[in-house]
Amino acid sequence: MAGRLDGKVIIIAGAASRGAGVGTGKAMAILAAREGAKVTLVNRTAERAEALRQEIADEGGDAMVFAGDITQEEDAQAMVAATEARYGIVTGLVNNIGGGVNGTIVEVSEEDWDRVLQVNLKTAMQGTKAVVPALLRAGGGSIVNISSSVGWAGLMSDRGSAAYATAKAALHGLTHSTAANFANQNIRCNCIIVGTISTPMVAHLGEDALRRRVEMVPTQTEGTGWDIGYAAIYLLSDESRWVTAVNLPVDGGLDGLRTWPR
Repeated sequence: MAGRLDGKVIIIAGAASRGAGVGTGKAMAILAAREGAKVTLVNRTAERAEALRQEIADEGGDAMVFAGDITQEEDAQAMVAATEARYGIVTGLVNNIGGGVNGTIVEVSEEDWDRVLQVNLKTAMQGTKAVVPALLRAGGGSIVNISSSVGWAGLMSDRGSAAYATAKAALHGLTHSTAANFANQNIRCNCIIVGTISTPMVAHLGEDALRRRVEMVPTQTEGTGWDIGYAAIYLLSDESRWVTAVNLPVDGGLDGLRTWPR
């Protein structure tokens, strides 16, 4: 059914893919525009976001680019202000900025720890803090945080990922807190827990690692950015008007069946 987001204005923080292919942000942006939303594409630099904006425009969609560092309150506030200036309202936000480094809690440096929490968690905090007043002005809306299966299971390998797992787990708490605080003001907040999907972020992994990623999933298949995009469209639409404070796994059964490899 087309037009599921007609009248919606969605900010996607971390919209453009880092390399060739379709990441979660790009998939969400394209699908939101196809469903009738006006979309703000947020990235630290404008180049990749501008290419995505053109792709959306070529399909007849409406998108704008905002370049900024959303770990900074001024940029997060400016992101929302620019969207309202262009489109009049904001009705949704996707916090999709992320990235990690390898290392167990013993190995990770303080610098890397701080950087990973800034990228994954502080961006979501600043984005949410900036957008809530705009959602209230619009009469309500939806916030979607993008987390990872690593946030509930860690990463049991010789690489480890303590900082990334911690940051993503903290997003679940931010989701619940935001949902509880603003549920009676028609603002919903949910979290998508992403499993082992094929995106530009994992393109550097070797063939053996990619094979193991598929084998750990109960469906024995790999997800894509589009799988996450379809879930986000539901959570951003009025179809999910009675859904809030939910951590939704989109992972081929990895979370529900708890089959993380030992």
